[in-house]
Amino acid sequence: MCKSLGACVLACFCLLFTPSLRAQDVIKLQNCEGNPYQHAVDSIKKVSTEQGYVLLREASIQMESEYEMPVVLPMTGGTIYQFFFIGDPSSKLYEVRMYDFNERQVVYKRNQWGDVDGNIISYTYTPQFTEYHMIKPVQVNKKKKVLCGYVMLMKKPEPTAKK
Repeated sequence: MCKSLGACVLACFCLLFTPSLRAQDVIKLQNCEGNPYQHAVDSIKKVSTEQGYVLLREASIQMESEYEMPVVLPMTGGTIYQFFFIGDPSSKLYEVRMYDFNERQVVYKRNQWGDVDGNIISYTYTPQFTEYHMIKPVQVNKKKKVLCGYVMLMKKPEPTAKK
């Protein structure tokens, strides 16, 4: 135990800046060069907007095979959301897990190469509470180490009252 607040702060500062204790492999969100999935993205956007959804966030992300890419998003309780993940068509496995603020898994989807949905995972979700959620897509590819992925979050706006 530290004897004073200053001693505790100094101890934490030293620990943070000790090279052997710092994380060497930090996951950083990086865009893919270009967008190899633009046709699929455009089709999904078209169909979803026809169903009344509005695009909130989208990103082309560089991923490493077999490693989850965490995406943290704020969600409003009672709002209907639709999430899409598009993985590399040559990958053998695609998974998406979503966790609420209490780290409880609320969604799990898995596709394999050759499934009807193939490299696209989508799901609809309505949170009970307004809080942050963590979405973790992952894909497994035996030939490629670095892969492109694409994520989109859409929401269905609440109907406006007519006057």
